[in-house]
Amino acid sequence: MPADPRAVLTRPAPTPDATVAYGDHPEQVADLRRPAGDGPARPLVVVVHGGFWRAEYDRSHTGPMAAALAAQGHPVAQIEYRRTGQPDGGWPHTLTDVLAGVAALPGLAAAALPGRVAPVPPVLVGHSAGGHLALYVAAQAPGTVSAVLALAPVADLAEAYRLDLDAGAVAALLGGGPAEFPDRYAAADPSALVPIGVRSVVMHGTLDRQVPVAMSRSWVAAARAAGSPATLIELPECEHFGLIAPDSAAWPRVVAALRSLHDDLPGIDAASPSR
Repeated sequence: MPADPRAVLTRPAPTPDATVAYGDHPEQVADLRRPAGDGPARPLVVVVHGGFWRAEYDRSHTGPMAAALAAQGHPVAQIEYRRTGQPDGGWPHTLTDVLAGVAALPGLAAAALPGRVAPVPPVLVGHSAGGHLALYVAAQAPGTVSAVLALAPVADLAEAYRLDLDAGAVAALLGGGPAEFPDRYAAADPSALVPIGVRSVVMHGTLDRQVPVAMSRSWVAAARAAGSPATLIELPECEHFGLIAPDSAAWPRVVAALRSLHDDLPGIDAASPSR
């Protein structure tokens, strides 16, 4: 890992194999990466990038992790979406873009990567604000998702607003605070959307300074109490960005968690993933 963990956000990555559009807006696109090897078709992995929903952070910073997952034999899509600071970004389009993209991408990826994408809902891998979006989609449209791996997710928007994470990021997303827009928070906040019916694994580093690990602890506890199949994995000595860096000490744990989700999907051969 570099001395500055944020350097992960600017690392180059191999060019994607294809880019597909799931809507008419220029931001409604996804980069596809072909899985390594000649194995059987496998569920699509949709990577949902973070950056506190802001325009200055796009899908490019998840290129290295997406390429690493493809090297493990996963077909991967890096979804883009409208973000705050852009026309039409924020409520509701940031959220509805990801809902629409997750629903459309398995078919689009299967057409672009023939024989490599299994005809099942995708597994979502979301980091930070992308973890929020992954949990949101799983709650609002569970039939479009097989499982969620949420990496340091912003799992409680009301608490993130109270803590003023990233200097007003939640207010920018939803237009204000919970007292001003209670209906928006009720619709968008994972803490208000439990139980979530699909299996969710939440991973969080205990040294995270961008999103407090206490947020994941609280969300998983509430989700499990409501009957959700949710698991929390805490990583000592891990900060926020190590979860998306393929050369970090945390990365093998991320790969193992994704493999465990994949192996539990109905009708998927547990012996097929790269080990």
